[in-house]
Amino acid sequence: MNVDLSPELEELIEESVRSGRYASVREVLSDALRLLDRRDRLVGSCVADYTDAIEEGWQAAQRGDFVDADKVFDRIDSELAELDFVGLP
Repeated sequence: MNVDLSPELEELIEESVRSGRYASVREVLSDALRLLDRRDRLVGSCVADYTDAIEEGWQAAQRGDFVDADKVFDRIDSELAELDFVGLP
């Protein structure tokens, strides 16, 4: 497989090998793809969790059970801060 990379990505890969963190370009790309797969699975899992939580909240609201909005937003902010390492904005 041949892949065209931007000069910036090529430099990033080459620097990773020069630094000694990786023994070859193949190792850099393998690690990058494993991390991408892990991130995608984590994000997918989070989306499923939030979808379930939204449905649970909707059902509670239909019953008249409500939660203070500030507490909810504080929890969301906290959870998003924990996810920062996966490259989310």
